[in-house]
Amino acid sequence: MLLSGNPFVGAEFFDLYVRAFIKTLLGYDPNDPRKQPGILGKVKAYYGCVEAQGRGSLHCHMLVWIEGGLNPNEIRERITSEGQGEFTERLLKYLDDIIVTDLPAVEPGAKLPHPCLLRHVRRRENESDASFCGRRERDLRRLVEKTQVHTHSFTCYKYWKGGHTPKTCRFDLDEKNVRPETVFDPVTGEITLRQVKGLVNPYNPTILSALRCNMDIKFIGSGTSAKAILYYVSDYITKSQLKAHVAFGALDAAVQRLGSYSVQHETIAERGKRLLNRCAYTMLSHQELSAQQVAAYLMGYGDYYSSHQFRPLFWTSFEKFIDDQFHSKECYPSEAQEKPTVSSNLQTEQHQEGGCDSNTTAHPEEGLEENDESDVENDDGSVLPDDDRAVD
Repeated sequence: MLLSGNPFVGAEFFDLYVRAFIKTLLGYDPNDPRKQPGILGKVKAYYGCVEAQGRGSLHCHMLVWIEGGLNPNEIRERITSEGQGEFTERLLKYLDDIIVTDLPAVEPGAKLPHPCLLRHVRRRENESDASFCGRRERDLRRLVEKTQVHTHSFTCYKYWKGGHTPKTCRFDLDEKNVRPETVFDPVTGEITLRQVKGLVNPYNPTILSALRCNMDIKFIGSGTSAKAILYYVSDYITKSQLKAHVAFGALDAAVQRLGSYSVQHETIAERGKRLLNRCAYTMLSHQELSAQQVAAYLMGYGDYYSSHQFRPLFWTSFEKFIDDQFHSKECYPSEAQEKPTVSSNLQTEQHQEGGCDSNTTAHPEEGLEENDESDVENDDGSVLPDDDRAVD
């Protein structure tokens, strides 16, 4: 009720949480280079885009670059090289430490509080380490059960074509998808992380305990994963909130509401302005923007979080400039057909047939202009003044 009645509270709370996550958990602070690394290591850069889910609340998709991290090709070369067993062991151990797919073990019959009742588990005064760790494990177990255990729904199979094709979850979560350990394929360079519980979405225990909400974490360590994540994030950043069929439906409704054109009541220019206004208002009314998104814009939070500043690239103008400089027949075959080019050999033959030198081009009109403007000389070679020249 509080969020629906005042979306500004939700937008401000979300911004506060994300900034606290970046500063405290990731440990990124460009003003303090001596700061200790975060839970994932020393962060070099990050970029996160914000969007609203179906019920209107905000969530973030973030890429994090780790200092000293290797690209997929370098990882593959290091692992497949001889004498790199220690590197492979440390890498797989690091991944198993930060990415978990298991349910924390708790004592049988232990009382598990609802995760929404507590923001986090605090150490009590004079509490032993065993008691504190036990309460944390019970709290984490409840969080995983409520937020990380996957339940199949229609969304899981929305790309299923039906028929005899296998009906599999598009999130690759199933009770049978169990891998006891993380393995590396030297042929494809793919690192397959362990999956202890097939229906548990990968999570980081520290992040989950602090943020107390559903999360997903992946390691981009192979070419296939890198391409998939790049496409996924790019699609989220560039996707339109208004679907094409909804936009055309809104435009059609706007034209219908405008009514028939009457010369006696309005000019063509006035009708055009009315049509544009009607179309704009109708499309805006179909735009899917949650109240928290609007509140975040009004409060200046924006729709992304980034460690670096970027300059906008106007791709259409950039592409046109490149094509003007280096025209591509492959990219623009229709233009190449409309504007056929004449070979230099053909031009040379035409010049030679006309009695002109192959490196020159005859321009009769320009030649006449040059003769008219040329200096007039006497018999002795001196140039006559302009006043002494004869005019035809």
